Amino acid sequence: MLDRHAEHTAGIREEALRFASGEAVLAGQLYHPGGTARAAVVLNGATGVPQRFYRHFARWLAAEQQIACLTFDYTDFGDSARGHPRRSKITMADWALADQPAARAEMRRHYAGVPLWVIGHSLGAMLMPLQNDLEDVARMIVVAGGLVHHHDHPWPYRALALAFWFGHVPLAVRALGYLPGRAVGFGADLPAGVFWQWRRWCTTRGSYLPETGQSLPLPRWAETGIPVDLFALADDDVVPPPAVWRLGEVFGGANQRGTVLAPRDLGLKAIGHLGAFARENAALWPRLLPQP
Repeated sequence: MLDRHAEHTAGIREEALRFASGEAVLAGQLYHPGGTARAAVVLNGATGVPQRFYRHFARWLAAEQQIACLTFDYTDFGDSARGHPRRSKITMADWALADQPAARAEMRRHYAGVPLWVIGHSLGAMLMPLQNDLEDVARMIVVAGGLVHHHDHPWPYRALALAFWFGHVPLAVRALGYLPGRAVGFGADLPAGVFWQWRRWCTTRGSYLPETGQSLPLPRWAETGIPVDLFALADDDVVPPPAVWRLGEVFGGANQRGTVLAPRDLGLKAIGHLGAFARENAALWPRLLPQP
């Protein structure tokens, strides 16, 4: 059966990559536009979401927007997995503070001199304010990324979150030595270090901020002057809009714009936490890009 979107991706080129992040090697996919790229996007994915989930959005960027896009899987996850997650010592901070900068360096190697944008989905945006090597980042686009506490979730989703953080899930992680995501309904297996750090941040007021200056770098984004676009989803129970604005405070600076995207305004049935990059919600994709 022919892909009904094939006509929109004609002329682009997809390139499988392997690149270093410290001692790890990450798997990535680079989507090249058919002509001269007007921008180069590094797409930092959400927790437990494999890079292939973003392929339709990445192809749209390359084919219809003349924007190159690099997707990748974090260390010891997805196509970057080096074995069973039980054997991994990786943490969520490693994903954000090592893997994400490594992906930017790889994109610069392929598209030197082209404006570099970062699109961060959920976790993909959360720790960006703490990072270094940002001098040539031209724009930050946050999609459903925030400093969320379990009390931020509306009911009945909050009941699921409480079980995930305080119920049977941490018991399973302790017993097995990793998060058995498929077994507990999360969808992806994750290293234990990722789960425990994630749990601590989502059950602590201020998320990772109490750790800054100790185990984590201090926020420095406001010094850069990089424009930040924050997009919250009106029907996102996982990272509701107030949590997105809380992250905006960490980014700081005056060059910032916050937007709530509501399904009804875009003619969509639902968006939710993951839906902004789903193929069926392509109507909202142009909203995520800076207007000319």
